[in-house]
Parts: sequence; C-alpha cells; structure tokens
Amino acid sequence: MAIESSNVGVPGVTMPNTAMPSDISFGLSHMWNSGDTVTHIVALLLLGMSICSWFWIVLKAWHWMRLRTMTRSLDGFWAAAGFKEGLQQLQRNVPNTPVSHLALSAGSAIQHFDDCERREGHASWALDRGEFLTRALRQSMLASQARLERGLTFLASIGATAPFVGLFGTVWGIYHALVAVSVSGQATLDKVAGPVGEALIMTAAGIGVALPAVLAYNAFTRVNRITICELDGFAHDLHAHLTTGGRVQSATSTSATPLRVAAGAA
Repeated sequence: MAIESSNVGVPGVTMPNTAMPSDISFGLSHMWNSGDTVTHIVALLLLGMSICSWFWIVLKAWHWMRLRTMTRSLDGFWAAAGFKEGLQQLQRNVPNTPVSHLALSAGSAIQHFDDCERREGHASWALDRGEFLTRALRQSMLASQARLERGLTFLASIGATAPFVGLFGTVWGIYHALVAVSVSGQATLDKVAGPVGEALIMTAAGIGVALPAVLAYNAFTRVNRITICELDGFAHDLHAHLTTGGRVQSATSTSATPLRVAAGAA
C-alpha cells in the first residue's frame, strides 16, 4: 500500500512556504534599481575604466600596425640614392613615426652643425660632429620612447585596480543584502540568494575590465621593446653614415658594400 507523503501534514503545525515568488526577478536592471549611490558609483567607475581601457587598446593596436610598416620601409631608405632622398621617402611612406623622427632629427642636427661651422669655424665648437649627432639622436630616441609608452601606465593601473573596485562593490552589495534580510526578519533563500548573486556581478565586472588591460599591457610592452631595439640599431647606422660621409647603400646589394659592414670596418 503506497503512502502519499506529499499531502500528509502534521496536525497543528504550519509548514513554511519556501517557494520563491514568481514576481521576483533578478539581474542587472534589478541590481541597478535596488542599488544605492555607492553601488551606482562603483558600476559607473567600472564602465568608465572599461571604455578608457579599450580606447587605449584600439589606439595602441593602430600604432602597432603602423610600426610594422615602419620596419619594412627601412630597406627602402637604405636603398635610396642619398640621405635626403631616403629621408623624403620615409616622410612620404611612414610620416610621424619613430624612424622618420629619428632620421629627421639626425639630418637637422648635421645641417645645423655644418651651418654653424661654416659661419663660426670649428674652433668655436666644444663638441665634434659625432658627439653633436649622438646627442641629437639620443634626444629623438627618448622622445620616441615616451610616445611609445604613452597609455601603458594607464592600462597597468586599470589591470591592477579594477578587480579591487569590483570586489569593493561586491562587499558593499552583500552588506546591504544582509542588512535588508535582518530588517525583514525573513532569512529565506529568495531573500538572500538574489541580492548576494547580484553583488557578485561586481567582482565579475572588475575581472572583465582588468583582463583585457593586463593582456594588452604585456603585448604592447613587448612590441615597444622590439621597436626600441630596432630604433637603436637604426640610430647607430645613421650615426655611422653621417659621420663617415659614406653613401647610403642597400644592405642586400651585392654591388656595393653594406653600410653596417663599412661602419664596422672603419
């Protein structure tokens, strides 16, 4: 004989209704409507951090695409008939790039040194041609390095602080959820699980903001390190060419001595 226990009740004992009301809905909109000023500030702060982070990510990615074309344009520079022709080619193909700024600074420094030497004579100069050019190249490289690193500090700060901002929003949301439960006097699952689950969204949002910033920071730091190494090699080649007065030759040409080999032999 089967006993249906679902309909059997104990006389004099009222069983609590543990079913969750059907009119209660949880989600982002409910969290926003039920949140206080601090919750709104944390959510808007995370949104602003995410927008600024993605702005710098897209901007640095576009700069990285230009740096790839910049590296390929160096072969055309060394294959030019002379320094002025190579400089014009760089300004035409890859304007406003570190290599074009470096070549332009080198050409301006040499032109300034030669003009002053013709007017005043070599005896009035405390620096020789090579040292004057070295200082100009170093200043240009420092300026290019500062432009390459622009925005990386912001990405690193976002990646380091966004999880903690989200965690603060979670702690604040759980605190208010527990306060609401204590005020209502009903510590049921529907009174606790929903507000606590909404509060945990802040932690997920903080991690979601931090991950792209950290990955982009690591990627762009590596790109900048490689670019600075290439600029350093290009600066040495420019210094060797402009101080020895040799003609700019292609490094792959078999009919002429490459500039790097000629500078090393000197």
